[in-house]
Amino acid sequence: MIGRPMPAPVRTAYRFEMRAARAATDDMARWRHLERAHILSQPWPWPHTANHVAMFALAVRQRDRREAIGQVVRIIVAAPGSALGRYPEGNTGRVHAGLTKPMPLPDDLAVLLQATS
Repeated sequence: MIGRPMPAPVRTAYRFEMRAARAATDDMARWRHLERAHILSQPWPWPHTANHVAMFALAVRQRDRREAIGQVVRIIVAAPGSALGRYPEGNTGRVHAGLTKPMPLPDDLAVLLQATS
């Protein structure tokens, strides 16, 4: 994906999820939107890293030390992993998901990502 821009439909969906995370009134909804944005952003270094920065900020706000430390690690590896195409597809980006575990893609995101590949 090096040098390949994020396709407009994916970028639109990513931005929607990131905005929805900021606007959500409860933390569970914030995490849900950030996880969806993470799945969309994985192939692109900058959006992928920006998503982990947002996850880190939420973890700090919640005083979740384990999640915050896990997000620091992910911030460090997100861009290189995306640039090299080495990321676990479908992974939600949270500590409980594991750093390298692929996960099933939500159907709507799978359709969107397949249509733009």
